[in-house]
Amino acid sequence: MSDPTDRPVVRGQEIDKTFEEGELRVSVLRGLEFCLKRGEQVAIIGASGSGKSTLLHVLGGLSRPSGGRVFIDDQDLSALSMREQGLLRNAKLGFVYQFHHLLPEFTALENVAMPLLIRREDSTEASDRARNILEQVGLADRMAHKPGELSGGERQRAAIARAMVTRPACIMADEPTGNLDAKTAAAVCELLLQLNQEQGTGLIMATHDMGLAARTGRVMALEEGRLERAE
Repeated sequence: MSDPTDRPVVRGQEIDKTFEEGELRVSVLRGLEFCLKRGEQVAIIGASGSGKSTLLHVLGGLSRPSGGRVFIDDQDLSALSMREQGLLRNAKLGFVYQFHHLLPEFTALENVAMPLLIRREDSTEASDRARNILEQVGLADRMAHKPGELSGGERQRAAIARAMVTRPACIMADEPTGNLDAKTAAAVCELLLQLNQEQGTGLIMATHDMGLAARTGRVMALEEGRLERAE
């Protein structure tokens, strides 16, 4: 029997992504290959505008590639309907962005429970799981606060809790510390890596911060549409 940890949780095969506007064509990803196994952590670095966010959107099924295929937990996204893709994302992936995207009218607890409620899980169980993960990220005493009442670091911790509450196979973090001061950024990065280790969740982190990137298990550089192992 094969070891499930050896199975790729996210895989990109010959990925192309081209944006077109009128006669203008901009090729961002070119025959790109990518593979991440459960529990692995990888940082993707590159200059501003190199396509890091585009790559995460394609690998996460938020944007359709112009060519090639993306597999999430061995399921080919191109073979799934839009609804099926959405269900797969909700079950297998968690997303963390530079800006937290918490809903301002809801408390931290309600925001974190939201992904579970969307897939129609029992509300009491959803609240219990949200409460547990908020405790893990150090927000035990901030659950009843709305985003406007939280600091920047606290909002990002809540966003990480929301991404982790579904127990995803992979977290995709797009410049998750880009809007934070250096001390808070280091703490948020440490939290992502800690949860990666404790829960065996894969981690793909796009970042311009080489210090943060160096703390992951693998650093890949995105240049001219292709990924290469960084030296």
